[in-house]
This record gives sequence, structure tokens and C-alpha cells, in this order.
Amino acid sequence: MTSSNQRKQLRGKGFLYWAVVLVLATCGIAPATAQSPPSPPLPTPEAQPVPAPQEGKPPAPPDTSIAGNWSGQLTQVDRQTPLQIELVIGPRGGKTTYPDSNCTGTLTRVGTSTSYVFFVETITKNQAAKSGRCLDGTITATRLGNRLALFWFGSIEANTIVASGTLSKRSKR
Repeated sequence: MTSSNQRKQLRGKGFLYWAVVLVLATCGIAPATAQSPPSPPLPTPEAQPVPAPQEGKPPAPPDTSIAGNWSGQLTQVDRQTPLQIELVIGPRGGKTTYPDSNCTGTLTRVGTSTSYVFFVETITKNQAAKSGRCLDGTITATRLGNRLALFWFGSIEANTIVASGTLSKRSKR
């Protein structure tokens, strides 16, 4: 064999060697990638965090606590006159006052959700069960800026009583 033939054979063998190495490497990688889970999708632009304003401090989060003193009117279904209500709410419960009916009650916090706080109201003065004017009930409340949206529900003698209203924050007395 001539030296040029030897070089051609060596080049051919070298090419064949690298082709086999490439095929083996590809076959070894393909099964491994086929078994790995797909990458999670990238978040949509809506799900991306919003960067804080560059100048000054970021705005404070809104006050979602309903603790405090509140007063206003409740509109009761099937009743012409609104009902005055005053609330004092703390971390676990509070106190209700109905000035027009001469009734008071206690609130026991029984639950919360992202937006709402749920109470059981027990009338302690002028109870309907003791010939008074006011019923025990439940209250659902949510904060709307400096206002408190309130829904009251109760029942007596198979009659459902529903009232709702928006109360304003008031200063402590």
C-alpha cells in the first residue's frame, strides 16, 4: 500500500470512528431526556410580579382590618325604616348596639376568608327570646376603604330576616 492509500484509509477509519462516537452519544442522551419531565411553562405577563415604583417608597397596602368602631344603617328586607347600628370590633369579636331598639349584643368571630370576616351575634339586652325586640343572628363583613359592608342574617318562627348596609368608621367615644 502506498502512503497516500494508508492516509486515505486512516482518514476513513477516523471519520467512521467519530461517526460511531456521535451516534452512541446521541443514543445515550435521547433516552435520558425523554424520561425527564418537561420544563414548566413560563408565566404569562399577567402573572409576572409588578416592579415597585423606582422613585420614592412603594404605596402602603390598603387597610383590610375591620377592627374599630363603626356606625350606620341597615336596610332590612320587608321593613320600611332603616335600622341604626353601632359596632365595636376587636381581634376576636365585638359588641353590637341598636340604639333605636334599645338592644345590645356580643359578636364572636367564627371565621375569615380572604375578604370576609364572619361573626355569630348573641343579643344580651332586649332579646326576642325573652319578649324583647332583637334576634340573635350572623354577620358577614368586609372592609371597603374607610367603610364596612355588612350583611346580617337571622330567623325567628320560620321567618328569615335579612339586612345589609354600609357603615362608616367613627372615632372612639
